[in-house]
Amino acid sequence: MKTQKLVYLTATTFAVLAMSLELSQAQPAAQHHHYKLIVIGTLPGHSIYNTHVTSNHSVVTGYEQVLNNGGTLVGGADTPAVNTSGSCWNVQQPIDCYIQHAFVWQNGQLTDLGTIPGGLGSFAYFISDNGLVTGASENGAIDPVANTPETHAVLWSNGQLNDLGTLGGTQSVGAGVNDAGQVTGFAQNAIPDPFSIYGLGTQTRAFLWQNGVMQDLNTLGGPDAFAQYLNNNGQVAGVSYTSYTPDPNTGSPPLHPFLWQNGTMKDLGNFGGTNDYLGPFIYGLNNRGEVTGTMALPGDQISHAFLWNGKQLIDLNAGGGLGGNYSGASTLNDAGEVVGTASLPGDQIYHAFRWQNGVMTDLGTLHGDPCSTSESINSRGQVVGASQSVAGGCNFYTSAFLWDNDGPMVDLNTLLSSPTTMLLTGATWINDQGEITGEGVPTGCGDVDLCGRAFLLIPCDEHHPNIVGCDYSLVDAATAATLSQQRIAADPAAASQAQLSPVNPTARLRSLMLRHNRLFRARATAMASGPQ
Repeated sequence: MKTQKLVYLTATTFAVLAMSLELSQAQPAAQHHHYKLIVIGTLPGHSIYNTHVTSNHSVVTGYEQVLNNGGTLVGGADTPAVNTSGSCWNVQQPIDCYIQHAFVWQNGQLTDLGTIPGGLGSFAYFISDNGLVTGASENGAIDPVANTPETHAVLWSNGQLNDLGTLGGTQSVGAGVNDAGQVTGFAQNAIPDPFSIYGLGTQTRAFLWQNGVMQDLNTLGGPDAFAQYLNNNGQVAGVSYTSYTPDPNTGSPPLHPFLWQNGTMKDLGNFGGTNDYLGPFIYGLNNRGEVTGTMALPGDQISHAFLWNGKQLIDLNAGGGLGGNYSGASTLNDAGEVVGTASLPGDQIYHAFRWQNGVMTDLGTLHGDPCSTSESINSRGQVVGASQSVAGGCNFYTSAFLWDNDGPMVDLNTLLSSPTTMLLTGATWINDQGEITGEGVPTGCGDVDLCGRAFLLIPCDEHHPNIVGCDYSLVDAATAATLSQQRIAADPAAASQAQLSPVNPTARLRSLMLRHNRLFRARATAMASGPQ
């Protein structure tokens, strides 16, 4: 009987081994390319020292196309001059900071894009695939309501800066530009408005600028509209008040998402909430005219990510989400895949997600972190974002991640070709070539918002041959996980072993959105003081 049992076990063992081998051959372990790290400096860098100035950094904003498919990167970088105006481009900075200028990085060269004559600061928000850049620049005047520098939407084209002006008011911002040279954004007119979305006393209107003319796109029936995205077909996505009647709970009229095309602004509907406390809540428009973002349910206490697929409004939590009540979208690709963050059961922990064809996939976290958020997805389905620690209620970014080949999530710090003292804390954009940008902290910097650096990662793959400093060998997921654990062991402060303290989930979702909108300065400040 013992012999028969041994024979049976041996046969079973071989069968299991054969099955395992078959599965391993059918589903090979995920492998990743190494990346060459390029740290984007300042303009020109640490050239002065002032004990009252803690900011000296470069930054790219999240959810906007700041890295095009040609590998050109835009954003904002500190100049050597201290800003004494009391108006920093990053509202999370202290009052004292360095003057920041828009930059473009291309082929190893960091170029200062300058400002409108007389202005101190500028910032670039979006670059088209053919190299057109839009953003905002101070113009040297002081806004009479805010008592801060006025900013105008600008277009940088062929090395020239074009002031796009306003609609009669004092402020405007360029949020998107397409390959045809059309620019969208938001601008003030001179009509008094107690509900001004931009918070400066007059109506804020969505605009489309082309051939030297700024066109007011009108509204969905209320006083204000706010445009955020423009595709290569000339479609514009944003939000608009639908009436002049304020909601008694928020004090402002309800906001709906819109899609504008050929002179018509289409109301994309809502989930029953007013959406006012969310502020501008559109986070993506693709070339198929699909729109994604976040909107409130009745009562304005719960928010869900949504997709307008060109025909209907889809609640991305309809399939149960990740088990919790909350979700927020970050962006989408041309295939209609949406990424963002969603709460787990209990609504205290948030994880990055990818939504595709009605299914929301949990992308996980890194090295024991309780939370994560995904910020960009390219046409290949590669996702980047950040793993988050317990610090600040799960709002402190610890490691930039890549999610590829259906996972698992991998720490981008473990895929670098060469050792570095730079910690990549968050990835904000990945282009269709697999190039990645984001922010990190150099040695001695304790806060990415104050002294961090923008980075660019170039994949060492067949699309980027003969790159000096590239390691063209592959890294499997298990090796990357081991390297990640070694990094945490070497820096215990990077691990998140403490328990997450209870935090209002609505406030946490609002904080995540504020990271995106913070560079819109006046509106970001207004959002931070919204209803609790």
